Amino acid sequence: MIKVENVCKRFDETEALKGVTIKIQRGSIFGIVGRNGAGKTTLLKILTGVYKADSGCILYDGEPVFENPQVKSKIFFVPDNPYFFGSFSIYDMANFYKGIYNSWDSRHFENLLKIFNLPLKKRISKFSKGMQKQCAILFALSSRPELLVLDEPFDGLDPVIRQSVKKLLIEDVADRSASVIISSHNLRELEDFCDTIAILHEGKVLLCSNIEELKLDTCKIQAVFKKNFLPESLNRFKVISYSKKSNIEVIIVKGNKEEILDTLKDFEPVLLDILPLSLEEIFIYEMGGLKDELTQIMD
Repeated sequence: MIKVENVCKRFDETEALKGVTIKIQRGSIFGIVGRNGAGKTTLLKILTGVYKADSGCILYDGEPVFENPQVKSKIFFVPDNPYFFGSFSIYDMANFYKGIYNSWDSRHFENLLKIFNLPLKKRISKFSKGMQKQCAILFALSSRPELLVLDEPFDGLDPVIRQSVKKLLIEDVADRSASVIISSHNLRELEDFCDTIAILHEGKVLLCSNIEELKLDTCKIQAVFKKNFLPESLNRFKVISYSKKSNIEVIIVKGNKEEILDTLKDFEPVLLDILPLSLEEIFIYEMGGLKDELTQIMD
């Protein structure tokens, strides 16, 4: 559905994106994680046609996004700091978006109003940041876009509203096969409801993977063998980490678990435990050289 290939963007002396390549499938919830300044907002603005990439390719169903009104009509972008007309109430802004998006769903809008419970007559410009963020999400969901792009949508939201927003996004994807791209500086904020995660660092994609596949494909093995274990025996798999504590071999490995176990049986294990890893542990092992950076997006 969305193809980003070797995209670069520079602002004066700052190279915000450096050859970013990702693919986002229809009907997915795609999370982009990275510390402040990693390039997340720049990437989202290029994906939605706000910025033009200096080089590279950005296609939505095979068509460019920048200066393409037909494609943009299928996309709703919620920035970190949403803008509303100064004197407009919720219904005023609803009428504005109704005139822009042919897919606007008035019945869904009225149902969502009951969930968000926002003051209807007060100017949105007088709302708190958290309430303005709720308004933006309300209008985005009511517009029924094919692609919903959200930049730090949970900032300023209390835990109850935060969970409600996550539930609404999941329902939107399930009901309409809509797609969601969502950025955050906190991995834990996204890992429980995104199906794919990409980590950005200094304008580059460090890792991009389906979460469930990553979890199923990576395991931690603790074993004690009768025979002398040779780490190179697992070379046909991806050994992420290997250590030996006393007589216990500790192996973090990616690959088919049954094939890995068959290989290890040749060393006559006395003890053999396979332990699941959390997403946080997998990222830390995969990107051990950037442990400090990962800590900042997991706290």
